[in-house]
Amino acid sequence: MPTPQKPKATPLRKCLGCNEMKPKRTLVRAVKSPEGALSLDLTGKAPGRGAYLCRDTECLRKARKRKGLERAFKCAVPPEIYDRMEAEMVADAG
Repeated sequence: MPTPQKPKATPLRKCLGCNEMKPKRTLVRAVKSPEGALSLDLTGKAPGRGAYLCRDTECLRKARKRKGLERAFKCAVPPEIYDRMEAEMVADAG
């Protein structure tokens, strides 16, 4: 008799904006590349240190206000980076 298989565990990540644990697939990854460049990683496969945000500009604004990305990446994040990320999120949404 074969052993019953366990359902695959869904990886969870915490959004830096709303601080809620959500399935990794529903979040967008912000990444700091090995060279130090910050960007959004819409594929989730770029090399570097990652941090997660909901696909909602409101969560990005909350993370900006609370300096969530600065803590996650241990570096200063210029306002232009946040503005570019917000524009990318809006473009990705529709």
